[in-house]
Amino acid sequence: MAPRPAPAQPTDPSTVPGAGKQPNIVYIVADDLGWKDVGFHGSDIKTPNIDQLAGGGARLEQFYAQPMCTPTRAALMTGRYPLRYGLQTLVIPSGHTYGLPTDEWLLPQALKDAGYQTAIIGKWHLGHGDRKYWPRQRGFDFQYGPLIGEIDYFTHEQHHVLDWYRNNQPVKEKGYSTTLLGNAAVKLIDEHDPAVPLFLYLAFNAPHTPYQAPQEVLDQYKNITDPSRRAYAASITAMDDQISRVVTALEDRHMRDNTLIVFQSDNGGTRNAMFAGEGDMSKVKIPCDNGPYRDGKGSLYEGGTRVVAFVNWPGHITAGSTVDGMLHVVDMYPTLVALAGGSTTKSKPLDGMDVWPTMSQGQPSPRTELVYNVEIFRAGIREGDWKLIWRTPLPAVVELYNLAQDPSEKNNLAAENPEKVAALQQRANELAATMAKSPLLLTEFQALRARLALPPAFPNEPLNRELDFNQEP
Repeated sequence: MAPRPAPAQPTDPSTVPGAGKQPNIVYIVADDLGWKDVGFHGSDIKTPNIDQLAGGGARLEQFYAQPMCTPTRAALMTGRYPLRYGLQTLVIPSGHTYGLPTDEWLLPQALKDAGYQTAIIGKWHLGHGDRKYWPRQRGFDFQYGPLIGEIDYFTHEQHHVLDWYRNNQPVKEKGYSTTLLGNAAVKLIDEHDPAVPLFLYLAFNAPHTPYQAPQEVLDQYKNITDPSRRAYAASITAMDDQISRVVTALEDRHMRDNTLIVFQSDNGGTRNAMFAGEGDMSKVKIPCDNGPYRDGKGSLYEGGTRVVAFVNWPGHITAGSTVDGMLHVVDMYPTLVALAGGSTTKSKPLDGMDVWPTMSQGQPSPRTELVYNVEIFRAGIREGDWKLIWRTPLPAVVELYNLAQDPSEKNNLAAENPEKVAALQQRANELAATMAKSPLLLTEFQALRARLALPPAFPNEPLNRELDFNQEP
């Protein structure tokens, strides 16, 4: 296998054509959005504002995220694969107390050091059980929205517990969450001093389960008979409406021309109900569409990891361009910090590369390897066009695909290419030897050990002890 490429040289902001000062950065993340569920990918779902931004910038058609929410958000915040710090498996469940380790130097901290005002409006999902993991403790000047992974859009509750905060304080208020997040983003921009560079991380919980939308938006989709698909489509359109309001606010404050907008989904659209959320999905038809890509959220196939993404910055990114080079969410940390004129010296060794020349000028991506994920039971590795999926629990499964010829992953070429399989397996083992242990699995194993110490469960002898999933055995 070819040696690992060296990261691209950091971008010097002074060399960016037309750049006179640090750009504002508005980073928008959708939640569980299907690859095809935007207008510019051919959907019947109405996303005119997203489409306009994508058409006025560069569509990133090989942009990869982690297979699930928490790992992707961690990768963005750290510029490092989640296997480095134990967040590679599933997400942080509502009842767990671990979070993104505090010895990681996060993107808002690096941008704050560079002189930015930093704000998170929307979903966090990188630790809620201890305040040391909360956004205000991790570099954000302002925080508003939910801390956990899934909420009711109208009550802002999960398991009947309120999950809606402003600057570390719970807030009980009425309103549809997507609209409230849009309101907060517009207010933040309206009150912002344009002389100070702004980093706004706008992380919608739409269109994650439960599929909900205001009646006036649902009415736009009377032609869709399935209620889940109708609500899913309406929640995407409602998000699109709020994105339009944010862009208008930037224009009204004369900030738009110096604002880089990034848009991505945190993973592919859900196809398996097991990964849809913590609510009861037994009677719900999963509505997401990942187009030509196989499977969805939670899987290592393209449908779970190749996500909707684009970048837009007037005068700095070629309007109507398409970038087909391989990019990963970890690349955004060094790219954005470099554009901001900041430093990554406080961060741990990055997996991300500065890909600004690729996104802005269409230069070849410096990335030749991509790590979909490495866990104790599976791995996904790509080198060039070759992709290995290796599931290790017996009976083990080995799959090899040539994505240039077979992006839908229909033709397993492992048997015909044993040397390529062996090389990619070797790389997966190299990474596995260095990965941090998953606090999720450790916690669950500890709970299992505690159960093994319970007294016998004979008939008519009910157990009188309930277990705390976070207790030590």
